[in-house]
Amino acid sequence: MTRTDTPPTWDERASLTTFLDYVRDTARMKCEGVSPDDARKAPLPGSPLMTLCGLIDHLRWVEYYWFEVVFLGAEDAGPWTEEDPDREMRIAVDVPLADLLAEYDEQCARYRELVAAHDLDAPAQRPIRDGRRAGLRWVVLHLIEETARHNGHLDIVRELVDGRTGA
Repeated sequence: MTRTDTPPTWDERASLTTFLDYVRDTARMKCEGVSPDDARKAPLPGSPLMTLCGLIDHLRWVEYYWFEVVFLGAEDAGPWTEEDPDREMRIAVDVPLADLLAEYDEQCARYRELVAAHDLDAPAQRPIRDGRRAGLRWVVLHLIEETARHNGHLDIVRELVDGRTGA
């Protein structure tokens, strides 16, 4: 994997998509070489769902929600429920990390195509919490922020489960 935060050109679309891919690639790198058992460990006593598997599955489902449900207007078929709003993190420990990463990679490829096919000003089909319809630009920026924030969590969890730091 070649991870870069330098876009091929300096236009807005290239900058946004390069940074989204950069934070996605960083999430993947945080998981390289971890054992299957360590990928399922939740080392933070106050955060029993904070596992490498759970975080990767969460990132996958966050992108699904913002691109499919909010931007495209699809019905929400996510694993969460009102009773278990973090279910994607809970069920992830039953899936090998390699499978979760493969699903995340396949989905990211689809969403790269989706972003390329739409204008950054295109409005979402569903409103966000305040009732307004965000544009695709905002959705991409939000996903950069969300993924970058969770990369910090991945970094902490990885250091606690097997001592690996960096990337």
